[in-house]
Amino acid sequence: MTTKPIVVGTDGSAEALRAVEWAAREASLRGASLQIVSAAEMLPRMTMPPQAVDIETVSSHLSKERDRALAAAASAAAATAPNLPIETGQLDGPPAQAVTRSGSDALMLVVGSHGSGAFEAMTLGSVSRYAAVHASCPVVVVRGEASATHRLVAVGIRDPQDCNAALTFAFEAAQLRKAALLAVHAWQSRNSHAAEARAVSELTDLLTDWREKYPDVDAGQRVVRGHPGRVLADLSDSADLVVLGRHGRPMPSPARVIHAVVSHAHGPVVTVPSA
Repeated sequence: MTTKPIVVGTDGSAEALRAVEWAAREASLRGASLQIVSAAEMLPRMTMPPQAVDIETVSSHLSKERDRALAAAASAAAATAPNLPIETGQLDGPPAQAVTRSGSDALMLVVGSHGSGAFEAMTLGSVSRYAAVHASCPVVVVRGEASATHRLVAVGIRDPQDCNAALTFAFEAAQLRKAALLAVHAWQSRNSHAAEARAVSELTDLLTDWREKYPDVDAGQRVVRGHPGRVLADLSDSADLVVLGRHGRPMPSPARVIHAVVSHAHGPVVTVPSA
């Protein structure tokens, strides 16, 4: 068993439970333990008017909701992977930052794409958007049912010179799943023929080395003209995972592409920080 756990955030929503079930299956596949976390925060705008409801009552209600969400998530995870070691953790502070920090020493952090909280800052959706670009570990944003098996892992390649971390995650995920891998480069350029020829050559050279490292993975490539976010979001409908690298590079910003894919994907999306 790997020493690093998979951490998954929950807020009690149906999306969060799907993320928990995905994380439980992934932890079982990787021989990892599962840690389920949830945050309850008194929002800044929730000020108590004179002679109104006791603020402790509101705080207690939020804490109880958090604890109920953790219990339901633990039950769902145990049903999904009966022999999986499972722990739960209560987080304090702003949910987005708290959940993101909880993955600092994790194999990966898993979150749902939407939440059900009554307040926008508490929904898992705001957490997923923040974690996907700020966490120090790989982040998986689970969308939809996420249970279909396609035997394909797709990885977006923006810069062949700076994609090692994303490719490592993608090839390892494909190898674990006995799935094929598809490396995709999408571009928007007026000089389409030159851009396509250059991209095809660079991607071919890049994958030659990776095919040698992972001979059991059937690795293909695709170069297509279009907005990277739209291309990868569409591809997610036929992939078990879509893997994206993230780093601070000039526009078009990887963060904008990540947000586009996470917002419109049909399945799990993984963002991997540069090594």
